[in-house]
Amino acid sequence: MTQRHKKPEILHTEVVAKSRLFQIEQVHLKFSNGVERQYERMKGGSRGAVMIVPIHEGNLLLASEYAAGTDNYELGFPKGLIDPGETAAQAANRELQEEIGFGSHKLTLLKELSLAPGYFSSKMQIFVAEQLFPSRLEGDEPEPIDVIPWPLSDWQQLLENNNFSESRSVSALFLTQQYLATTETA
Repeated sequence: MTQRHKKPEILHTEVVAKSRLFQIEQVHLKFSNGVERQYERMKGGSRGAVMIVPIHEGNLLLASEYAAGTDNYELGFPKGLIDPGETAAQAANRELQEEIGFGSHKLTLLKELSLAPGYFSSKMQIFVAEQLFPSRLEGDEPEPIDVIPWPLSDWQQLLENNNFSESRSVSALFLTQQYLATTETA
């Protein structure tokens, strides 16, 4: 892949809003053709995040938990931030144990995704977790997460479930299907 344009020069950044979780920066840019623009972006932490697609006994293990953004209980895959000093794989295994009560003997990195690169700098690493074993760690969730087994063979029906709508989970599901197709033919 070739880059057609030179990256814009950042002339100035300024924090315009800040909360306990988020920081919004205004970024003054100068493009290679001389045009100047101001953009806003949500400044992410440098820790990164993980999402894990757990496969156990022919089932996908989904988490049903409250999402404040949609004011609804959403179905998705376990996820969380990478703690300081942790690798992404260690964070994935910890989040599995905290959210669904399983550890994994086999974690495979599928892809690193951006949430909304035009506005948000954070990245999320997507893993598939196989060879699961019961193991529970205390998490920081305000209430227990319901674990919903979903037959792997009915993965396309999951896409029709209105509570399974998070784009990262949908992407992770397709990446998992691609991974499984290549491992079955190998």
